[in-house]
Amino acid sequence: MARQHHYRRRTSQPSDLDMTTFLNLMVVLVPFLLITAVFSRITIVELSLPSSAGGSSAVEPKFRVEVVVRDAGLELTNGRTVIAAIPKVEGAYDLSTLGEMVMALKRENPDSSAASVLLEPQIEYDHLIQVMDVLRSAVVPGEPLPTGEQQVAQVALFPDISIGDAP
Repeated sequence: MARQHHYRRRTSQPSDLDMTTFLNLMVVLVPFLLITAVFSRITIVELSLPSSAGGSSAVEPKFRVEVVVRDAGLELTNGRTVIAAIPKVEGAYDLSTLGEMVMALKRENPDSSAASVLLEPQIEYDHLIQVMDVLRSAVVPGEPLPTGEQQVAQVALFPDISIGDAP
């Protein structure tokens, strides 16, 4: 009969996990992910759409700026009459003239904050955003600094903007 040798297996203590490889990976991976992450700022502009459910009111409506964006140019109205027609300059809307006129209207009506932008159907979305930016705020020169530079300030003009279709 064959003799069987029974060797006693050595039971050793369970070994500790070696975390250095994992930590090396994290040291490289975390900064890489932070650097390559795209940080975007999302801005939401709250708009109020005009409603057709408005009833008759005995109160005189407040002043409201309306800008009608047409293919030929811009029309600045007070809701009832056209204040100014601003034609395109070299194929682009004259937003600087619009800004000057809107600032003049704000000086005349400092308590008013409502404005409407009315568009013809074929007007591009980018033009709507540009007109809204001009209506919402303006950059005005402030007091001169001791260094001789001009200080600038951003003022709110008509931040409550409604949009709609042009008549």
